[in-house]
Amino acid sequence: MTASAFDDRQLRSDGSLRHLLSLEGLPRAALERLLDAAQALRPAALGGTALRRRLAGRSVCNLFFEASTRTRSAFHFAATRLGADVLSFDVSTSSAGKGETPVDTLRTLEAMGVDCFVVRAREDGAVAALAAAAKPQTALINAGDGRHQHPTQGLLDMLTLRQAKGDDFSRLTALIIGDVRHSRVARSDIAALRTLGCRDIRICGPASLLPDALELQGCTVGHDFDAMLDGVDALMMLRLQRERMVEGLVPSLEQYFVDYGLDEHRLARARPDAVVLHPGPMNRGVEIADTVADGSQSLILAQVSNGVAVRMAVMLELLER
Repeated sequence: MTASAFDDRQLRSDGSLRHLLSLEGLPRAALERLLDAAQALRPAALGGTALRRRLAGRSVCNLFFEASTRTRSAFHFAATRLGADVLSFDVSTSSAGKGETPVDTLRTLEAMGVDCFVVRAREDGAVAALAAAAKPQTALINAGDGRHQHPTQGLLDMLTLRQAKGDDFSRLTALIIGDVRHSRVARSDIAALRTLGCRDIRICGPASLLPDALELQGCTVGHDFDAMLDGVDALMMLRLQRERMVEGLVPSLEQYFVDYGLDEHRLARARPDAVVLHPGPMNRGVEIADTVADGSQSLILAQVSNGVAVRMAVMLELLER
């Protein structure tokens, strides 16, 4: 989460995107252009056929090496709303099970005419490695790689915040709570909040679930959830990434909720108009109480709705130019 060298393979010479691999270091103009486009695309994202010719004749492959429901479905809807041909790659029945490498899989599908690959991978940096091996005309979108980045989730989170709080992020205090150490969403959100000029980025969780201090430079870091709630405009809850964790990082799920779960009493300590986000899937009663997840301050379903529009905006940016 520290500022790292920007992967300039993401940008073309005119400043438009060739790939979307990470939000770390992405120019503010490019980030805001995607948010503006996604906002304009929201009506089409929710249905209709008005844009079905925009990507007609282009092909998109969902290349998922890890399970997904929300992200994979949102990318599928986004591509079909724009008229692209969509290929969903099933790793369990593919030649990957026979030892084929991801790069060979990419090149095989490129040879069939795939223009854009939406890739989810277990390893950090795996999507960037595929981008390095891709043909110049092929576009790659990172749909989540290990604990590294999840850029379209970061974009939809920023779009949801902007809809609720306006364009001026310099007025906002955002609090990210939970398993930051294992969260690619947290890394993308922090990068985007920094780029958009968020005034105060707070990080809270048990020491066992926070990364090294160097990764959180510029953020206010603490372990006492209640003490960090004062003045908060947005609470961004994180899922416990139990599939990536070793045993013993939290004493129990019940104790985790006592210490870091968001209920209506804790929410009342933030600003009266504070909003709640969660990337899903939620562990109800572990990270968040039902009364908050389903309450009036929750933007969780708005995040899901914005996910299709954001992915449409990204695909148009990559494939129409």
